[in-house]
Amino acid sequence: MEDACWEPVEGPRDRLLLRGANSLSDPELLAVLLQTGYRQCNAVVLAKELLQQFGGLTGLMRADANSLLAFQGIGDAKYALLQASVELARRRALQELQGADVLSSPSQTRLFLQHHLGSRVREVFSVIFLDNQHRIMRCEDLFLGTLDGAAVYPREVAVRALQYRASAVIFAHNHPSGVAEPSSADKRITERLVAALGLLDIRVLDHIIVGSGCEFSFAEQGLL
Repeated sequence: MEDACWEPVEGPRDRLLLRGANSLSDPELLAVLLQTGYRQCNAVVLAKELLQQFGGLTGLMRADANSLLAFQGIGDAKYALLQASVELARRRALQELQGADVLSSPSQTRLFLQHHLGSRVREVFSVIFLDNQHRIMRCEDLFLGTLDGAAVYPREVAVRALQYRASAVIFAHNHPSGVAEPSSADKRITERLVAALGLLDIRVLDHIIVGSGCEFSFAEQGLL
């Protein structure tokens, strides 16, 4: 049976209410989500153990269900809370970006992509479809795997873009290694996609690679 072992005077939850969430450390914020620990281990200690085991917040959010559920003190309820917090952050970032011109909101676009792709354990290739005012109509994950191992098909991207009547697109994919530098395969597929969509008068505004807390923009680096 789990025990809610908050500190008797001012625990993380109390400090959050009194001083704001930004006054808490990573383990303390995580402890607020977890609420309880196990046996004689309180929620803060459990949070510290999780962060140490999985290499910080990014590693924790990338951890699969089996790894997390095998960790002492983590059951279905805590796992669900962690997954819900990740998804809420992603949806908030998307809502803040929707309705805005993505070209005038590069930081918001990157924040959304970090939430959308940064915690994935496999490489995911996503496409953001935009209208003629560069507002987001839809974001889809089209291909899974590495760009070397799982092909990215320009024809399929073109079909989706025509289906949604997109005027422009932004490509994005993650590097689970955490390094955002483009590979030669990244550059080749980007060239193919730009050429294919150019025939349809659909602009490619950017290709963003998401690493661990960092991004690489093809447009900013003059590669488009």
